[in-house]
Order: sequence, then C-alpha cells, then structure tokens
Amino acid sequence: MSETNGQVESQSQEKKTSHHVQWSSRSAFLMASIGAAVGLGNLWRFPYIAGENGGGAFVLIYIGFVLVLGIPLIMAELALGRAGKMSAIGTMTKMVKQGHHPFWKIIGWLSILVPLMGLTYYSVVAGWSLDYITKALSGSFANIDAAGSGALFNGLLESWPRLTLWHSIYMVAVIIIVSKGVKAGLESTVKIMMPGLFILLAFLSAYAMFNGKGAEAFNFLFSPDFTKITAHTVLMALGQALFSLAIGVGALITYGAYLPDNVSLPKAAGIIAVADTIVALLAGFMIFPIVFQYNLTPGEGPGLIFATLPIAFGQMPGGMIFGVLFFLLLTFAAFTSSLAMLEPAIAWFEDRGMSRRLTSWATGLFSWAIGLLMLLSFNVLKDFKPLSFIQVLADKNLFGIMDFVVANIMLPINALLLALFTGWAMSRKQISEQIDYPLNSKGFLIWQFSTKYIAPICIAIVIYMMIFGSPV
Repeated sequence: MSETNGQVESQSQEKKTSHHVQWSSRSAFLMASIGAAVGLGNLWRFPYIAGENGGGAFVLIYIGFVLVLGIPLIMAELALGRAGKMSAIGTMTKMVKQGHHPFWKIIGWLSILVPLMGLTYYSVVAGWSLDYITKALSGSFANIDAAGSGALFNGLLESWPRLTLWHSIYMVAVIIIVSKGVKAGLESTVKIMMPGLFILLAFLSAYAMFNGKGAEAFNFLFSPDFTKITAHTVLMALGQALFSLAIGVGALITYGAYLPDNVSLPKAAGIIAVADTIVALLAGFMIFPIVFQYNLTPGEGPGLIFATLPIAFGQMPGGMIFGVLFFLLLTFAAFTSSLAMLEPAIAWFEDRGMSRRLTSWATGLFSWAIGLLMLLSFNVLKDFKPLSFIQVLADKNLFGIMDFVVANIMLPINALLLALFTGWAMSRKQISEQIDYPLNSKGFLIWQFSTKYIAPICIAIVIYMMIFGSPV
C-alpha cells in the first residue's frame, strides 16, 4: 500500500514539475514534427546541393544516411524528450539529478541556443519568399532574363527597408502562433499548413514533371553515376541529412516532451524521416524539370530558387500562378520550422513558471532584433567581417558567420553529444523503455550500434571537415 501511495505521489510530483500539455493526438504530433524537419533545407538547400554534387549519386548516399543515422537519432531525441517531459534544459537537469555528470547539461543549452540563433537568419531568408510572392503576383518575372533576375534579387538584398518589412511581418506571425500554446497555436497551425504544403508540393511536382523535362529530371535524381562519388559528395550528403531532419536542433526533444507514452517512437521516427525525404525528392521533381526545360544550371548554388527559377517562371505557361504557389509553398515550409525553432526556449521559460505569452514576445523580439543585423549584412554591413582573423570565417559577414557557426558547428556538435549521451551514458533499460524495443532485441541492438558507433564517428568527421576543410 505504501509503495502504491509512493508511486501516486511520485507521479503527482512529476506533473507538478511540468507545465506542458501533451499533443492531442498522434497525428498532431507527427504533423508538428514533420513540420519541424521540413523547411528551407528541403526546398531550398537540397535541390542545389544535389545539383552541385552529381544528382543521383548524392541522392543515393543521402537516403542511406537518413536510414542508417537519421531514424536512430530521431528516436534518440524523442526518447530523451519523453523521458524528461520538460524543456531540453529541464530534461537534461533531470538526467543530471538521476546521476549523470553535469557536463551533459550542455545538450539542454545547445538545444535552445541552436534553434534560437538559427531563427535570427532563417527568418530573413523566409522573408525573401514573402517578397517573391508579391513579385510573382505583380508579373515581375514576365520575360525576365538572367541579368534581370539577378538584378531583381540583388535589388531585394540591397533594400534594407524591404528586408526589414518582410522579416518583421514573418517574425510577428511566428510569435503570435507560438504564444497561443501547443494546442491552440502549434497544433492548429500545422493541421492547416502541413496538408496544404503536401498538396501544393504534389501539384507543383506533377505539373513540372508533365510540362518540363520530367524524364531528364528523374534520370538526374535516380540514375547514379558512381564515378562522381567523392569524399566531398559523402560529406555533403551526411551534412544535408542532419540539417534536413533537424537533428541536434532541439525541436524533437521539446516536441517529445509533449508526447504521450503510448506512441511508438520507431514508427514515429520512420514516418518523420520518410516524409522529410519525400518532400526533398518532390522538391527535386518540382525544380529540375523546369531547370532542364529552360537550359538552366542544376548546380547553380544557393541562388537556384531566387535568382534562377524566376527566369523559367517568366517563360513557362501559367508561370505567374506557378511562381506564386511555389513561393507560398516555401513560406509554409519555413514557417512550420520556425515555430519549432522558437518553441524550445519558450518551453524552458514555462518550466520556470513564466507566462508563455510574455516570454514568446520577449524572446521573439530578441530574435527579430538580432535578425536586423543579419539582413543588414546584405547591404549596409555587407563588408563588415568582424572575424577576419579566423581563417574559416575570414571572408564571412555577420549573416555568413551566424549560418556557418550554427549549421556547421553548433548543430552537429549537439547531434554528436545527443548520440553519445543516449548511446553511452543513458541507461540501457531507460532508453529501451522509451524506444519500445526490448533489451537485446534485434531492433534495440541495431539502434544501439548506430547510435554508439556509426553516428558519433560520422558526425565527428563532418565537424572536422566543416571546420578544417573538405578532403577534396
């Protein structure tokens, strides 16, 4: 009887320490988590990275990393969040109280700092897509050539008032949604945006495949030329897998804290990884048929979407409608990821008993203010390179520094620490209970081998190469 009372008291105490509500359903959690992963990494970064690295060879390696590393690491993050049932910092503090070394609290802090810092420049790029919706609607792409498209994009970057306007509108929208809470804010938004995103993506991909050079695009993405596989290709595929799946960002730990105990983590991780990969591939089906139809360059780089595709939109039948829907799709994808970037910090404030509405506005406005420096990097401060004494950052302005430090250093370091903690430090029994695999089962042993050995080695190589340079 006393043992039963003790369990009830323990459960009651745990509820008192958590200020968070749970997802109303498994589907709501999945849509939010897929929304956290699906973003500019899929629709903006994946096509040009694939284009620069040989198409099919890159895609094959990328999918391999998603299966071998992505799914196990998603499971690890969700398991950690559900075990703690608090913010990332609260979860790691709880783990330390259970006997783990205080060093591991760094995972909690990075899981808040990485997304918050990332949001400061991510919102700037998302603002570009808002501006381009208005450009498409006004017919600015009509009969535009390469020089005109480049001038259009450069004109946006050079106009700090316009960048500020779109950045501000975007951030206010993100703050309003997050301030409403998990159910009224996050859930209600992703239930509209995620189905809308998939419908738009499916429509635009089908349209592009039938009206552009679909067969050529398919061969480019799925006919690998193994002679093009280099160490650089492997490195970029691994980095893109981590970036695209939002591993190490902190969102999955936070969303996992809102997750009921009856949700299967292996199934959830598989759905998230597969959905994210499908979006990336559909982005390729949407973009490359147009690229090949109008003799554009698939390896154009980061300017592929904003400087190159408008040329095609200006020539193709129904190009204005396609352009509007394309940049609306890009905005939807960025927005759901941005919600997940702000939420980890707000969850921490809620752990401390603070008002969600107040902290959402305070934290969001802080991110907005730093974002002003990021957008000024394209005009007023474009020649300001404060870390020129550091070789790897010598030619980067504030935007470039923030992007490099967050995406290439902090994010993979946090992913590495998560793999080490869940694979080595966390008890096998505790992790087994969370990922729904019995100890010594085949599923658990495969997960453990990937998390303990493969993931740390691969991520460490990515970090080294990102800092000290690619081997080729």
